[in-house]
Amino acid sequence: MDWGKVIYIFFALMSLTTTAGFLYEQNEIALFVAASINLISTFLKIGIKNTLSAELFASSLVADLHLIPAFVMLEISDNSTNAVIALSIGAIIANLFSLVLVIVESARTRDEF
Repeated sequence: MDWGKVIYIFFALMSLTTTAGFLYEQNEIALFVAASINLISTFLKIGIKNTLSAELFASSLVADLHLIPAFVMLEISDNSTNAVIALSIGAIIANLFSLVLVIVESARTRDEF
């Protein structure tokens, strides 16, 4: 078992689930955790060297650039809940795209053996 891949996929999946968790419990702590986990996932994707690594990294950056402004908006403005939710949904879509790419890459790697 490739433990590097396990950790990388763990954080990619955790990024998605913590962002979805924020949509259920809309508070600053949940969004901070989602953004933090997503940043860790982004840093882990820097070291990935496979066919779809650029796409994986780009999708993670998209999620970061949704969650970080969402957190800032939630902290600064009291009436920006709809915009924060919209940005969080965008991050979920980017994370879903990233996980689809992981599945495609895993299927390609399995077919090569």
